[in-house]
Amino acid sequence: MQRLLFPPLKTLLGSQSVRLLVPRAAPRTQCGCSCGIRRPLRSGQYSTVSEVALQSGRETASLPSKAADRVVGRWLLVCSGTVAGAVILGGVTRLTESGLSMVDWHLIKEMKPPTSQEEWETEFQKYQQFPEFKILNHNMTLAEFKFIWYMEYSHRMWGRIVGLAYILPAAYFWRKGWLNRGMKGRVLALCALVCFQGLLGWYMVKSGLEEKPDSHDIPRVSQYRLAAHLGSALVLYCASLWTSLSLLLPQHKLPETHQLLWLRRFAHGTAGLVFLTALSGAFVAGLDAGLVYNSFPKMGESWIPQDLFTFSPILRNVFENPTMVQFDHRVLGITSVTAITALYFFSRRIPLPQRTKMAAVTLLALAYLQAGLGISTLLMYVPTPLAATHQSGSLALLSGALWLMNELRRVPK
Repeated sequence: MQRLLFPPLKTLLGSQSVRLLVPRAAPRTQCGCSCGIRRPLRSGQYSTVSEVALQSGRETASLPSKAADRVVGRWLLVCSGTVAGAVILGGVTRLTESGLSMVDWHLIKEMKPPTSQEEWETEFQKYQQFPEFKILNHNMTLAEFKFIWYMEYSHRMWGRIVGLAYILPAAYFWRKGWLNRGMKGRVLALCALVCFQGLLGWYMVKSGLEEKPDSHDIPRVSQYRLAAHLGSALVLYCASLWTSLSLLLPQHKLPETHQLLWLRRFAHGTAGLVFLTALSGAFVAGLDAGLVYNSFPKMGESWIPQDLFTFSPILRNVFENPTMVQFDHRVLGITSVTAITALYFFSRRIPLPQRTKMAAVTLLALAYLQAGLGISTLLMYVPTPLAATHQSGSLALLSGALWLMNELRRVPK
């Protein structure tokens, strides 16, 4: 990283942007007595890069474009890792039913946790005014409350770290001129999505704090808002990782054959299917649908349970019936594994670079690992560590799909 941020002077001198700044040497005089002696530089001429930088008011010159791309690519790779951490931590927060422990939202004020007994009592009293305590946790002690509060606090603070990881370096790179016009638009979109993600998270939490007099169900956030919150996080993760891979991995010059065209389309469709499967997991989590039928491959005693269409109108069952939600997630998971398997065998029929073959093998291995984790989570009645690992596996599977797509991307003419 140090070599990327402060490249050698030889590299800087080789870049076109710096060569334009350094004036050519004054021509030699034609008389014999002064042959071989350069004329002294006039006012306004500079012979070194440092003098040029000082004259322009800058202490460092711009990085060459390839070096800048590597820096930006590694930055976005780190950013995608922080988003993955936020998704995993959010999943654990949901599994431990900690998400409704903080009943208000302040960008700066809530960064300082309670420190005294009095502050903790005040925070606990605020929590006691909302449905989750009244219906589900009315026997909760202060020590138990501290655990779920710190879980939600960690998730929110991690979200702030994600925001800073995007916004501060983006401003620095923008000021340094390391972002081209297209990358500026993409970085602006990523930073805007980070801010939107934070607001969407609070909008989701509010749905679980609302009083519902006609309902005696366990208080939980809206599965629609949960899916939107997870979906925007997955979009942010995929966009950051895709841009990073595009900047860091050299592009293959593959022959544009009919088979390659179909393989590329197949890879894009499979990646979309993996994304949809991961998104359906939000509805499973939001409705606790993983606790409905804990058997596989059948659901109870039948392949297709009888309570799939108990809600009216029928479309409500897709998003609100826990049985249907679990059934859909199973079908999407099996379809994803089948598609990835077919994609792998299709890729073997085409001559591909070694790195591309490795991406296809990795995606296949991740698909079967993720399927095994999902089945184990279901059969063991959704234990928190295993369920969190299964949620993490969805990110790994998405990463594998994006890697293979990036390997197959078309070389611009």
